[in-house]
Amino acid sequence: MAPLVVGFDLDMTLIDSRPGIIATLDALGSETGVAIDAALVVSRLGPKLEEEMANWYPAEHVDTVSDRFRELYTDLGVPGCSLLPGAIDSVDAVATAGGRTVVVTAKYEPNARKCLEHVGLEVDVVVGWRWGPGKATTLTEHGAAVYVGDTTSDMAAARTAAALAVGVPTGPHPAEELRGAGADVVLDSLHGFPPWFADWSRTG
Repeated sequence: MAPLVVGFDLDMTLIDSRPGIIATLDALGSETGVAIDAALVVSRLGPKLEEEMANWYPAEHVDTVSDRFRELYTDLGVPGCSLLPGAIDSVDAVATAGGRTVVVTAKYEPNARKCLEHVGLEVDVVVGWRWGPGKATTLTEHGAAVYVGDTTSDMAAARTAAALAVGVPTGPHPAEELRGAGADVVLDSLHGFPPWFADWSRTG
């Protein structure tokens, strides 16, 4: 029998990446002479980086500055990552139940792996550079039964993949927005995931 697969988003679901993103944006802005409102950017994490950069740079420079951001992030962003409360216990709960954890994130995959290594969080699979429908495709490919995320697009991806959509309002979207986007379950934080998962896996 195939093991149960649980997917997790990364930024603002498992880790708080805001300090590192702010540091990287500040460095990029100084390097390019563009005033980027880093606080505004981290208040709406989730879309593809190129979409965010288009708010600050001309279209012809977006790809270049996005690549430069990813380069800078290795040294400036990764050290600014920290675990969100309940993250380790949530991943451990899946492992204890004999399941597998798959991180599906919009973050550049090498940087996603570096962030997980920095915070000491071990998962089974990491798939980066996935947005919207691309997350749904990846969840389907890995047979995810549950996807945990902090954005409305995460909830939509879970439902498209026929996975249970579990929302945590630790990112830019409050609980009511996650429910409105189709969340099957909304937890206050990942602290609530292990008891919920234990109950669901027994009865589901």
